[in-house]
Amino acid sequence: MKIEDFDQELQKVLLPHHKPEMIYECIGCGNSYPLDRFLYTCPSCRSLLRLKDLAFDLLKDCPGVRWREIFDKRRLLNIDPLKGIFLFHELVLPVVPLEDIVYLGEGHTPIVNVNKGLAELVGMDFSIKYDGLNPSASFKDRGMATAVSFINHFAKSKGREQILGICASTGDTSAAAALYLAYLDHEKVKSVVLLPQGKVTPQQLSQPLGSGATVIEIPGVFDDCMKIVEELAETYDVVLLNSKNPVRIAGQKSYSYEIAQQLDYQTDDLVVIVPIGNAGNITAVMEGFLDLYNLGIIAGLPYVIGVQSFHADPVYRWHRDGVYKPVKVSPSVAQAAMIGDPVSFPKVNKLVTEHFRDKFSVVHVTEQDIIEWMLKTNRHGHVVCTQGGETVAGLKEAVRSGIVGKHDRVVVDSTSHQLKFAGFQQKYFDNSFPDEYEIKPDRSMSNAPVQLPASAGQIAKHLGLKERKHP
Repeated sequence: MKIEDFDQELQKVLLPHHKPEMIYECIGCGNSYPLDRFLYTCPSCRSLLRLKDLAFDLLKDCPGVRWREIFDKRRLLNIDPLKGIFLFHELVLPVVPLEDIVYLGEGHTPIVNVNKGLAELVGMDFSIKYDGLNPSASFKDRGMATAVSFINHFAKSKGREQILGICASTGDTSAAAALYLAYLDHEKVKSVVLLPQGKVTPQQLSQPLGSGATVIEIPGVFDDCMKIVEELAETYDVVLLNSKNPVRIAGQKSYSYEIAQQLDYQTDDLVVIVPIGNAGNITAVMEGFLDLYNLGIIAGLPYVIGVQSFHADPVYRWHRDGVYKPVKVSPSVAQAAMIGDPVSFPKVNKLVTEHFRDKFSVVHVTEQDIIEWMLKTNRHGHVVCTQGGETVAGLKEAVRSGIVGKHDRVVVDSTSHQLKFAGFQQKYFDNSFPDEYEIKPDRSMSNAPVQLPASAGQIAKHLGLKERKHP
């Protein structure tokens, strides 16, 4: 629809007109800094930064029910910058004008209710949000849409001639960063990604290479890559595109906005289950629901459950013991889970302490559970990655331990597309996992092609078909 198709009163609010006062705010010392540069940690105390709109309270002049109408009607507009996560422009990154927004089709991924068979296996009905249906096939596109839109706006407004975006990755971040940066002027914007050598699937490695990024592999794990890009961002004139960048978190909040909208803004009895990884996404999920709650768009905050693998579970241990310590990781099929010191943990700590104390839990699951719940879920008509398998396994554990009741409404997050992890599926079928994964396949779950002659009779015999009797 066109803007003029709506009544005049609605026309006045459908296009964003909020005047933000955006700053970086330190979650440690509380110092603030203008949003006129790329900044990731507080120059005073080195704590993490978050984005804050000093004019946010002005948004409260519009009642929550009116915001619902605005967001719902915006979905009908045929305006590219408002089609994706910037549909929620006032809440995502209002400092970027519509003309500078980079939209590649991200956001508004479906929530799909599981079939009866899978619900019976898990022990309750639930739904899956397919974030693997984003352009680069993962949820990382949400944060990259804001980060690269901000780069685009910054380059234009500041007259920057050269910008180099860099990130550490276990696969999905690099794919998203390379894709979105490739959309900008190749003469002015370059993309570099650091990957842990041998610990990224071939499918994920192909993505930044295909987008033309400079791909650097180093020995070690993700944490080693992250330390290097952090040092580069502190020392050199590069733009950090990991979730340590608070602009990334701003885009990932759209996940919560969409869930609320897709569920008619009924979140009081909702449980949202998210893999933790580097803790940026679960931070964004909580911040997103908090925004909606503060504006009266939703009446209550949902219960949030984070999931970690036994092979990398520092946040689970913190939640259980009250003490946070980084851990040494072991290999994981949920590669984004293989992080022993999540960079955004301080934000999780602060959000839980201040807002989600009684609405937050963490469970941990085995590698065997992660891969097998991915396979079981997909065998029931779904498309989930290993991280999706991790969240379904997490739900099963939450049901078993009584954290989730059988009548709760539950949405679990599948962060990327199944095909990115086809190699792990094949390793399971072939029983070729190295010992450190601690995965021993159930042979009844294996699957492989069957070689037969090009003969209908032979195929029918193999399938046990009986000839149709004619009268």
